[in-house]
Amino acid sequence: MHITYLFDPLCGWCYGAGPALEKLVKLEGITIELAPTGLFAGEGARPINERFSAYAWQNDQRIGQLTGQVFSQVYRDRVLGSVGSMFDSAPATLGVVAVELTQPGKEREALKALQNVRYVDGCNNSEMAVVADALDAAGFTDAAVCVLTLDDTLLGIYRKRIEKARGLMTEFRLDGVPALLVGDGDQRRKLSSGALFGGFDLLAAELRAA
Repeated sequence: MHITYLFDPLCGWCYGAGPALEKLVKLEGITIELAPTGLFAGEGARPINERFSAYAWQNDQRIGQLTGQVFSQVYRDRVLGSVGSMFDSAPATLGVVAVELTQPGKEREALKALQNVRYVDGCNNSEMAVVADALDAAGFTDAAVCVLTLDDTLLGIYRKRIEKARGLMTEFRLDGVPALLVGDGDQRRKLSSGALFGGFDLLAAELRAA
């Protein structure tokens, strides 16, 4: 069974879905394709202000209580507390894409590393240097170099993948991430994103019914 996972690396709910995603990949016969949507890149990027910081932290606490994922105090202080810095998922998304380009099949590990460096370690992965350091520390040295070089090949793949993911969001009338599409081509259908947070047995049952 093929699953397309639409996400943004700066989406707190996508980080919260991490444990369910890890269980999914262990199911027999499951393949997962990551589809970065660029939700918070380009026109979706914004500077952090006090209002946004307070809203994000409140939302993060809700996600943490529901999923058990860690949103650390150092993240609150250094990332959300850095008023005027950018909330921009382009660098982290480029990092994920660079890993697939240099070490195919390792995207999920890269995504997890880039999420952890933000939400646990409190480093702003909206900065390219932070993304490169995180990738290097996680063993993705070639991808780190690729991100810092930022050549036309990487940028071209990045743009195509975001365009493809946004096309799927439009086609299936998805209004946010994370989102799951099950199947291939014309047989593809969407699952409620709530299935990622309602207990794994529920998610597995929905997949069996797909």
